[in-house]
Formats: sequence, C-alpha cells, structure tokens
Amino acid sequence: QVQLVESGGGLVQAGGSLRLSCAASGGTFSNYAMGWFRQAPGKERELVSAISWSGAYTYYANSVKGRFTISRDNAKNMVYLQMNNLKPEDTAVYFCAADKRPLFATTLNISPNEYDYWGQGTQVTVSS
Repeated sequence: QVQLVESGGGLVQAGGSLRLSCAASGGTFSNYAMGWFRQAPGKERELVSAISWSGAYTYYANSVKGRFTISRDNAKNMVYLQMNNLKPEDTAVYFCAADKRPLFATTLNISPNEYDYWGQGTQVTVSS
C-alpha cells in the first residue's frame, strides 16, 4: 500500500509560480510511474503531467506544455510539479497518483482509472 501526500498548493496571481511536492511512503517508489492530475469544480479529473519510474519518459497536457515541469527523486521518494506562468484556468485541486507500470514500459497511462494510489489533493488557486 502506497501513501501519497501532496503539498505546495496555494493562492497565486496570474503569471506566478508554484511548486507542488508529493511524498510517497509504504512501497517501492521506483516501481511506480507517477502522475499529477487536476480537477476543477464541475469538471472531470484530467492528467496534467506524468513521469516514468526512471524519469526517462514524461507526458504533459497541451494546456501546460512549456509552463509546467515534472520531476522525481527516487532516493527521496518524491515527485514534483514546477508550475510557472500560472493562469486562472489552472485553478483546481491537484492530485498526485501512482501507477505500477511495467519497468520496461515506454508509455504512460493518461486515464485516472489506470492509477493505483492517490493523494488527498492540494488546492491551487490562480487569481487574475
């Protein structure tokens, strides 16, 4: 059983930056691909970014490409999401999730249904 705890959310003005962190415990962190999802009120949960167990493969939603950067530190059991040039439409609850993909996989799952463990979420609010 993997436990995930997000931190780093908050209120920021448009154009500002935030860095989300996700601490993992209870499992072998390097066995998991990791994803950051977000969910705004009245909208479905969507994948923002994902990273393979080694960090060799990453995915970004078109809406965040060039602004967000995902990274991980397997020695510290941490995954991060650096968010720059934030926009009001980035406002949502952001969730960290773990997906036990085969280690040889070169693709990342996009659907939230494919992820095995979830954090409780952290609120990001971007004011205009």
